Amino acid sequence: MFSGIIKNEGIVNDFANEGSNKIFWIKSPIASELHVDQSLSHNGVCLTVEEIKEDTYKVTAIKETLLKSNLGQLITGQHVNLEQSITMQTLLDGHIVQGHVDTTGICIERDENNGSHVFTFRYDPSFSDLIVEKGSIAVNGVSLTAFNCIEDRFSVGIIPYTFSHTNFRSLEVGDTVNIEFDIIGKYVKKMNASRI
Repeated sequence: MFSGIIKNEGIVNDFANEGSNKIFWIKSPIASELHVDQSLSHNGVCLTVEEIKEDTYKVTAIKETLLKSNLGQLITGQHVNLEQSITMQTLLDGHIVQGHVDTTGICIERDENNGSHVFTFRYDPSFSDLIVEKGSIAVNGVSLTAFNCIEDRFSVGIIPYTFSHTNFRSLEVGDTVNIEFDIIGKYVKKMNASRI
């Protein structure tokens, strides 16, 4: 379980394909704090730490994860948003993020807004009933507030701190992002569907 508050980044140091899986070696200052079997969010995707070597660690993304996320597009040198699991003592500064990406979106607009940034994303409209105006959403693992939610798109505002401490700073129009919708909305949708 995560909160969507990104405090660290990693860099893809190396990767390899093994069958339908993709193995990543991620270099990060937090590698020495990790332990094998630990859950760690990578661009919003929960992966298990399998091995640690000094300042790098190994994780594997399986076929299902690669199909539902942007991890399959990662190459050497790319930055990845990292978040360690929350604990019972952690402040829930963002919102409840499971690390279970629902779909991907495409950045269709990026605007500088006198110090802040606004990004607009297009996504599969079949998910549109899971997003509400001013509701929580995780984009590449970052807890954000969605606005201008119409049909197949939504926007988010990025404050300077988040912009400089996440991979949003390198996000360009045409790039793919991971999207996880608010878990509360997913449960409400299922409960309402069961009443019909």
